[in-house]
Amino acid sequence: MVKLDRIEHIVTIPEGVSAEISEDGVVTVTGPKGTLSRTFQSTFMSLLQDGSGLTVRVDVPRRKQRALAGTWNAHLNNMVKGVTDGFTYNLKAFYSHFPMTMAVKGKTFTVNNYFGERVPRTADIIGDVQVKVSNKTEVTVSGIDKEAVGQTAANIERCTTVKNRDRRVFQDGIYLLNKE
Repeated sequence: MVKLDRIEHIVTIPEGVSAEISEDGVVTVTGPKGTLSRTFQSTFMSLLQDGSGLTVRVDVPRRKQRALAGTWNAHLNNMVKGVTDGFTYNLKAFYSHFPMTMAVKGKTFTVNNYFGERVPRTADIIGDVQVKVSNKTEVTVSGIDKEAVGQTAANIERCTTVKNRDRRVFQDGIYLLNKE
């Protein structure tokens, strides 16, 4: 196998977006939709800022260091995309007999009358994520932090899991349709 002496990933910063790196490794990306901050610390990797964007560099990388460099690159690209475009997950509720009702109350998402249950099921909304219910069955989860949006959508989907029933027969629930 060929040994690489250096890996560099370049993250381009578009017009209208600014990125700053503090001395303790906190990267702050500011754009038209908001501001995101994340800590990047490693003893063998360096994060540099040049005119066109940010550079993730590792000298004489091993396998785990190469993987971490790619992970940092993906996190930085997601931060840039989040402050420019944002992330949106679309979910839809399916039910056969008992019509479930969904509502957003503060930082919790509640599902009432799931399979005729009297106790409502709840899911946590993480961070500054907006959750909207439209047409009684469509749920839209949107925000600038990809991890918070994805985890909130997963929480909503997970709160309607079927227990002690056959999943092939009892297919009621809230499911992810697409990501934007």
